[in-house]
Amino acid sequence: MAERMIRIAQVGYGMFGADVVAGTMWDLQRNGIAPYLDRIGLDDWAREYGDVKFELVAIGTRSAPSANRAVEENERETGNAPYPYYGTQPWVYMLRDHPDVDVLIVATPDHLHYEPIMEALNNGVHVIAEKPLCLDVNEADTIIETAARKNLIVGVDMHKRYDPDHRKIFTELMGDLGTPIYARGVLEEPLEVSTTIFKWAEQSDPFTYVGIHWVDLFMHYLKLTPLSLYAVGQKQRLLRDFSKDAFDAVQVMVTHTNGLNIIYENNWITPKDFEGPVNQESGVVGAKGKVESDSQYRGLRYWIENKGSRTSNVHFFRKVRRPDGSLVSLGYGKDSLVDCMEKVCRVKFLGASAAALAGTYPDAASQRLPTAVVHAAREVVHRNYAYFQQGKPPVVTASFGVQGITVHDPNAGENVRIYSKPI
Repeated sequence: MAERMIRIAQVGYGMFGADVVAGTMWDLQRNGIAPYLDRIGLDDWAREYGDVKFELVAIGTRSAPSANRAVEENERETGNAPYPYYGTQPWVYMLRDHPDVDVLIVATPDHLHYEPIMEALNNGVHVIAEKPLCLDVNEADTIIETAARKNLIVGVDMHKRYDPDHRKIFTELMGDLGTPIYARGVLEEPLEVSTTIFKWAEQSDPFTYVGIHWVDLFMHYLKLTPLSLYAVGQKQRLLRDFSKDAFDAVQVMVTHTNGLNIIYENNWITPKDFEGPVNQESGVVGAKGKVESDSQYRGLRYWIENKGSRTSNVHFFRKVRRPDGSLVSLGYGKDSLVDCMEKVCRVKFLGASAAALAGTYPDAASQRLPTAVVHAAREVVHRNYAYFQQGKPPVVTASFGVQGITVHDPNAGENVRIYSKPI
């Protein structure tokens, strides 16, 4: 019987690519996908994939040192040494040299997702991408259309859908809360992210980078369609102290066609003295009640002399030691990637069509409206910040509808269409 193998190429090995993505890929290469399916309710498929093997055949990064580090770490954890690539477009050469690759993992910076995704799709390769899918809804349309035409999976790592607290809220409690009235999502990253870890903070912003998680969560579970948007951002600390022309914080308010209003609050200037790796929380007010979730503080708190007070979210991504001393990863941060990879297996080994699997995982089509929100917010926040700098009121908004996305700019006396297909 022929060996059943999923061959993987990964581009990007930064903060997330070298941690959650890499850890997940190590586990798949070591033990396959079957052991991890019960967490996402797919344990009935475990027998189908018992003999499926996974191999990381290539890793691509910006620099040679990071590519070599990725190879060394993968070999240490799995015994397999993928081929290293580096440069500005390593995905081009990875896919050229490895035509048998099944799936490309895209863990590049926010503004560098579209090109490798399209390179993979045009080469007949499935894709699993970190969020956001892309930054422009026109690009999202192209990805969706290409994947559908070629019967390819495009999954996006939207792990907040898999958080057990969120599953409880949206699958069990929302019915009792009644009609949702307003909601809030907060995610605040440490200053280290925007000043040291990321070299590309000026090409993104905290809402684009992490606010998209909340947008996807609410839109996915509540089946929302955006109606209007307002956004403002602030440039203080990063510009003054680090000479980075990047937003410290962004606040976005979206009203939806069902009347639900959601406020997203994001920053990446939280000082290192904060007790957790990030600060994140959410809440929904319904006609019959309210639910709140503190995603950062899960109840585990400790303080140690000269080390301050700390809290830990051990549910996201934690390590468990095996008898041989190596570590297996588990948590809802891994679940999203496993779900997307299972869909690749379903298509390759069980003959499923990508269309038949639509909506059963965080697919590209589910990211069209969240991408539309990001697209509009980026346009609005930049215009409003420019007006604030000029001493003018930041009154620019955006609307969504059958004519697409329109930016309304009273200061300029114009309405600008930035997307022309129905929302």
